[in-house]
Amino acid sequence: MSGTLKGRTALVTGGSRGIGAAVCRAFAEAGAAVAINCRERIEEAGQLAREIGKQRGRAIVVTADVSQREQVAAMVEDVTAELGPIDILVNNAGIAIPRGIDDLTEEDFDRTILVNLKSAFLCTQAVLPSMRARKWGRIVNISSGAARGAGSIGPHYNASKAGMEGLTRGYAARLVKESITVNAVAPSLIETDMMRDQPQLVSRIPLGRFGTPEEVAKAVMLLVDNAYMTGQTVALSGGMAFN
Repeated sequence: MSGTLKGRTALVTGGSRGIGAAVCRAFAEAGAAVAINCRERIEEAGQLAREIGKQRGRAIVVTADVSQREQVAAMVEDVTAELGPIDILVNNAGIAIPRGIDDLTEEDFDRTILVNLKSAFLCTQAVLPSMRARKWGRIVNISSGAARGAGSIGPHYNASKAGMEGLTRGYAARLVKESITVNAVAPSLIETDMMRDQPQLVSRIPLGRFGTPEEVAKAVMLLVDNAYMTGQTVALSGGMAFN
């Protein structure tokens, strides 16, 4: 897809590492200007922006807690001023707090919903006015196989990701006539920091290995490139589950 996104601006939340970083690289390779959002990992985000710059791409770092409305508004304003109106939004920021039923607290539940689900709502609402004005936009939400399966993190995480897929369909149905597509990607057991200490989980995967962040990024690019596909969730599970 080299050059296919030239002139477009993409915002990736939680973009400093793992899946988010792979998506940022894919967008830059396709010609988009990329805003890399992070909350704490500023040095990693800066290193990624410099890496993209060395490849003749354009990238900036925007720090914000995307679960906070004021910070989201300021972030979108900063990206627009620096790179132009946001054409593509990837809601990737999230947390995973492993808990069993007996040790899951109200605070764990609220924090997970706030960061994983409310952030997607806040960021979507913030970028929609400019997308609607230009009648073009792509929104991709990074869900999880836990939206439909048991998962290993806990019911709070399941709920946050299932909610994200509901959010995806709700926005897609209401924006389809304005040339704005809204889709989700639901990866399971991807080789990120979260999985490095759990090699035993490979035995669950029929393909026999973890997925890679780059494979998730390819699914995101598929959705960004397809104007006819909206309200859908693309699952990546190495054969563990089928839609």
